[in-house]
Amino acid sequence: MTAPAAPDGSHPVQSDNPLLNIGFRIPFDQIRPEHAEPAVDTLLAQTQERLEQLAQAPERDYADFMDDLDRLTEQLDTVGVIVSHLDSVVTSPEWQAARRAILPKVTEFYTQLSLHPGLWAALKGFAQTETARALDPVRARHLKLTIDEFRREGADLPEAEKARLLEVNTQLAQITNDFAKNVLEATAAYELYVPEERLAGVPERVREATRLDAEQHGREGHRLTLHQPVAEPILTYADDRELRRELWQAQNAVGVQPGRDNRPLVLEILKLRREQARLLGFRNFADYVLEDRMAGNGERALAFERDLEARVRPFFERENAELEAFYRQQVGPDAPPLEAWDLAYWAEKQRQARYDFDEEALRPYFELDTVLAGLFEIVRRTFGITVREAQAPGWHPEVRYYDIFDEADTHIASFYTDWFPRDTKRAGAWMNGLVTGGPREGGVDPHLGLMCGNMTPPSGGRPALLSIREVETVFHEFGHLLHHALSRVPVRNLSGTRVAWDFVELPSQIMENWVLEREALDLFARHYQTGERLPDELFDRLVAARNYRAANAAMRQLSFGTVDLELHLNFDPDAPGADPVAFAREIMARFYPYSLPADFARIAQFGHLFSSPVGYGAGYYSYKWAEVLDADAFSRFAAEGIFNRETGRAYVDSILSQGNSKEAAQLYRDFMGRDPDAEALLRRSGLVEA
Repeated sequence: MTAPAAPDGSHPVQSDNPLLNIGFRIPFDQIRPEHAEPAVDTLLAQTQERLEQLAQAPERDYADFMDDLDRLTEQLDTVGVIVSHLDSVVTSPEWQAARRAILPKVTEFYTQLSLHPGLWAALKGFAQTETARALDPVRARHLKLTIDEFRREGADLPEAEKARLLEVNTQLAQITNDFAKNVLEATAAYELYVPEERLAGVPERVREATRLDAEQHGREGHRLTLHQPVAEPILTYADDRELRRELWQAQNAVGVQPGRDNRPLVLEILKLRREQARLLGFRNFADYVLEDRMAGNGERALAFERDLEARVRPFFERENAELEAFYRQQVGPDAPPLEAWDLAYWAEKQRQARYDFDEEALRPYFELDTVLAGLFEIVRRTFGITVREAQAPGWHPEVRYYDIFDEADTHIASFYTDWFPRDTKRAGAWMNGLVTGGPREGGVDPHLGLMCGNMTPPSGGRPALLSIREVETVFHEFGHLLHHALSRVPVRNLSGTRVAWDFVELPSQIMENWVLEREALDLFARHYQTGERLPDELFDRLVAARNYRAANAAMRQLSFGTVDLELHLNFDPDAPGADPVAFAREIMARFYPYSLPADFARIAQFGHLFSSPVGYGAGYYSYKWAEVLDADAFSRFAAEGIFNRETGRAYVDSILSQGNSKEAAQLYRDFMGRDPDAEALLRRSGLVEA
């Protein structure tokens, strides 16, 4: 029997190791931790052999040189993503050990790849050929960006500095993996059992879910965890102030407990990143990371954050004064000051009083399966694609699988979903690409991806009923998936989401806009028991409250983006007594409406920044940057029709299908006909004076 085609189109030798038989349908039900290291060892040897052949390009014909380079690491990349993914969703000591075992080997290979003198010489040699000068625009861009990237990764460094760079990169891979492991384990380890009376004010669905969780753990009462579907409603609704304080402090303690203390790791990561940047000829890590992004350098990104902060601050101060007045009106003039664990609770009370609106009233209208069906109908109408549920092996019984077809009924992509929290699963929501397809000589190969989240799960006979924010998260991640699934770029390394990171959030964030459009809501906002559409009066209150405390939400994001840039631009990790946690706390204090406690250490759990060698390090500003783009770009849909097929086609043709085949700014101009309107986000958020 022929082995399934690998992502690069080759047919691997049949093996007992499922990671060496990876085709389009990944055998997730067969993959075990013990398969990881042998598979990676085999693929490293095979890829190294192909690398040496490729590095001899001057001694052979240059035909297909760039295509061969583009696909050189494809199987190795795919296996790396699979192993990392499984460690994120079904982690265990065995998966953690497997990942730690392969990290130094893989890091060494990828570092040496960009430092390989033979390959670097072959690449520069190819650039001087007539074949290179005759490349089409997309492949010419691939060549230019590849040469730029080799230089950025140290190809021209002296040998001693290359050796040190390899050491730095390997250490970064290990330490950032340890950081992520500590956060996951600390989150999973926390549990608090409380009696029913301590949950006064908490929605009944949460009380029922936590009671059942306690029962499943052989205990009485209610089991509280730090998973978002439990922690957020406790902090928002629990009348028991001491319970809110206890849970908030438990959240803050993630990343600082004995045995899982990330604070020394943060300092070490910052030291290594600074050394890495300086070895490569940059003043700091932010300038290194941002050189090939829209912002261009760290100071420009920081100026963007500071400008938004200054413009939002008057609204922020007004909102906080209004909440303080409301709080004292309810409790009395001698009430203690509002603390971190009070804000969500009293803000929700104020919102209910001001708008007669409780977000919990929306949940019965947002059953997960109905939300997904509505989302799929929206993209069918707007972008001309059809999503159908299919079957494929998963890594957990809750995993589901879907196929995507274009208007000609061609299979263009498939994807997995895994929506609910588990103690063996990391927090947050994310999309990963598993296989990159696209145009091929014989037609079009499909893409393969996945979406994961930690949404409110089914409980007590109820289906999964989502909050409005969880609905937005589903739409957000599906936007990332569309960027991967609709790519029509023939070069793998320019396909899909492989764009400048301050552009990559545009396709995800723009999808959130449909969630608050009446026409779109009518496709999925149906009561899970009666089937009735979301009532007009509830929709009107939702719209009226949509920008409630928008300045506080903006300042929270700006706090993350600013502290990230300050740490990578202005913090000196080599100074005597350098303390990044204290440095970060001082910066973040100006973005919060309450006093930060002396032990505030949120960056010790900030996985976006520190759970991978680069990740969103020096790039968290990208969320706000892309919000400006998405607010402006959606204005075209708002003007021309949110289901307008021609507008949707233009968006797919200009942005979703183009990957990194052009500069991000040019892709944006291709869709909008102009540069972004910087005021668009502030107008949408109600943060401009009337």
